[in-house]
Amino acid sequence: MLANFIALQAAAGSQGSGWSSMIMIVLLIAIFYFLMIRPQQKKQKEIKKFREALKKGDRVITAGGILGRIKEVKETTMMISVANDVVLEIDKGSIYPSAADAQEQQAAQSKS
Repeated sequence: MLANFIALQAAAGSQGSGWSSMIMIVLLIAIFYFLMIRPQQKKQKEIKKFREALKKGDRVITAGGILGRIKEVKETTMMISVANDVVLEIDKGSIYPSAADAQEQQAAQSKS
């Protein structure tokens, strides 16, 4: 009878640890979401918003590090002037805000 009682307690204990393991996994997923996934999604939205707002004359930097001014905006590409009489056609997906522009935007937002 004592052996049955011990066996029942052991079975109940293992079920409780199963729930605590499940709770820990859920907490771990939530932590990853709020510390890694959500900030990355926010950054991607900001970059997309930046790309949609680009217009002729804006200064940009490409993923390859080429600096230039936008000459023309097309549906999926842009024509960028990098020097006198040198114009490159660049995919919109490889355009990023320059560090100086990002600092200017942050300063403007902090004043507002």
